[in-house]
Amino acid sequence: YKNKYITLEGGAIDCNGKGVLITTKECLLDPDIQVRNAGYTKKDYENVFREVLGIRKTIWLDKGIVGDDTHGHVDDICRFINEDTVLVVEEKNKRDENYSILKTNLEILEGENLPEKRKLNVIKLPMPQPIIYQGIRLPASYANFLILNNAILVPTFNDPNDRKALGIISEVMSDYDIIGIHALDLVWGFGTLHCLSHEIPQINH
Repeated sequence: YKNKYITLEGGAIDCNGKGVLITTKECLLDPDIQVRNAGYTKKDYENVFREVLGIRKTIWLDKGIVGDDTHGHVDDICRFINEDTVLVVEEKNKRDENYSILKTNLEILEGENLPEKRKLNVIKLPMPQPIIYQGIRLPASYANFLILNNAILVPTFNDPNDRKALGIISEVMSDYDIIGIHALDLVWGFGTLHCLSHEIPQINH
């Protein structure tokens, strides 16, 4: 892989900082739509993740949410909040297009173990009601939050579930200030807070 370019956007992966990475098959393995790296297999990606990012375990979710023009970015569905805990969105309305997609991802996560056979701690977040703009469903999700040094910025959508999502995140990340940011205007661009950001790694001196 040393002489090959590899296309990999930040929103396509999420890591726990301890050798575990989450991504989706839809984003990296679809052979026809938005092909990032033609011919790459799961094993190829896992080798790259191990060699370049120090990843010991890759968790492959299935698909991303409806309306995501990146075709399966994981930052709209599942995020690590510490080395053994993920927040994952769940759709409870069985008639919603996202219901079966997110149910499949949740089942995958609930069956996963971390290295050393520790159980992955899975905490559910709600989804907002569908947001339609000019006949197109937009990828609104509370999982697209942004973790800062002392605060977490959470997208909100003038939705009854805004308060529920903020409450869940406040409870599990009590050391942070949890700040809701109105994101209806942002999601018209097919992404919200995490999509607009770029992480800066911590440097230990």
